[in-house]
Amino acid sequence: MDWAKMWNDICNYFKTNVWNILLFFAILIIGIIVIKVLLAVVRKILKHTRMEKIAQQFICTILKFILWLILLLLLLSQLGIEVTGILTAFSAVILAVGMALQTAIANVANGIIIISSHMFKKGDYIITNGVEGSITDINFMFTTLITPDNKKITLPNTTLLNNNVTNLGAYPRRRVDFTFSVAYESDVEKVKKIVTDVMQSNGKVYLDPVPFCRLKFLSASSIDFFANCWCDNEDYWDVYYYIVENVYNEFKRNNISVPYNQLEVRDRKDVVKMPVVGKTLPKRIEKERNNKEEYGIEALTKFFVHKDKDKDKKSKKEKKAKNEKKIKNESAAQEDVAVKTAGTPKKKTTDKKTEVKKSSTKKTVKK
Repeated sequence: MDWAKMWNDICNYFKTNVWNILLFFAILIIGIIVIKVLLAVVRKILKHTRMEKIAQQFICTILKFILWLILLLLLLSQLGIEVTGILTAFSAVILAVGMALQTAIANVANGIIIISSHMFKKGDYIITNGVEGSITDINFMFTTLITPDNKKITLPNTTLLNNNVTNLGAYPRRRVDFTFSVAYESDVEKVKKIVTDVMQSNGKVYLDPVPFCRLKFLSASSIDFFANCWCDNEDYWDVYYYIVENVYNEFKRNNISVPYNQLEVRDRKDVVKMPVVGKTLPKRIEKERNNKEEYGIEALTKFFVHKDKDKDKKSKKEKKAKNEKKIKNESAAQEDVAVKTAGTPKKKTTDKKTEVKKSSTKKTVKK
């Protein structure tokens, strides 16, 4: 290897391409500065918007990738390398990766929709697809929940968008609903007062709207009261357990019973008389029926049986017609023969003989 020649080639290259090399470094330095300035400006603009932080980070990441890609292409073109081939290969790689990561790309797209539309936020309590919990994290791929019993559930963003989601933490207030069952002999107004007093005794319950309690159902074993009140979202379970426990305690204090399922049984001592109409069953009278349409196997069997019978009848008629035609033809042929032989003398002699016989028979009869 001739190191001297290599050194001379390098020196000659730098001597002949001084301006191109200087322009290459100028583009590199200016491009880096421009990228940093643009990213800083975009971050400041996004901070003054209501967009979620994760959405801001995603936009900045995409913008940074595009800017660095443009700078790389400019530098390669400055070195005299064909950019079209690189773009073609890069697009083919992106297409192959996109085909292999369809599900991941769908999750990313749905994550962008969730974040940009503000469907949920951190801390919301949601119920979806048989799963419920509080949201602890939302990113472009998954949404993480923590259940009340401290279990971590990770849901793909596609699952959230493809199923119904109940967001219990969307608003600061939440209504607490109750159903209380008491015995039929209870005083309705007294029960309503007890329930409303218990709800108003809790400082976490809003007095506007006023706590509500009304008789709703007359069930088989009890009368059922429907009640509700409003509280802050984070106080829901505290208010719920407080009211249930204290209503039960107040019912006992005021001798209001909560009944079990009941079944009423009575002993009948009266004589049951069963009315009877007529002495015996009436005689059967056959109904006159028209020819009704038949369906199914019976119709098919009858159709084929009738069809065979019709064929037999038709064949018999054809044979009879042929026989009658044959007889007619034979009789017609005999008549033609008789007509032809009528003019012969032999026929006349026979006729005379017959006349003589007839006359002789007449004479014998007269005698």
